[in-house]
Amino acid sequence: MSTIPVYRWRLAPEGLATFRQLRALGLRPGCQDVAAQLERPRRRREPLVAFLYRVDLARPVRPMTPARWAALERANAARRICPECGRDAGYRIPSSLGMCVPCADAPRIAA
Repeated sequence: MSTIPVYRWRLAPEGLATFRQLRALGLRPGCQDVAAQLERPRRRREPLVAFLYRVDLARPVRPMTPARWAALERANAARRICPECGRDAGYRIPSSLGMCVPCADAPRIAA
């Protein structure tokens, strides 16, 4: 079992970046393993943890192709269709409700 180095908040060495920092640079981790761990202490709770990757081993982000854009559009459209009434809600339906807001409020208004 191998352990990875743990650095405190803002004390990570150069050449390591979090996933979001890599994405801001137009990179992705690729197939590399986590190089280190970053911990941000918090009061009375366990610390926040972020994984660090080596920037020199990161690969460029794959570009969005027309097919990927179309698949993303279809997935977002499916999240907007209410399963109860079948209408396009115009927003992503909350998973907590499972239906559009008017359909969720209908039993409460009727009572």
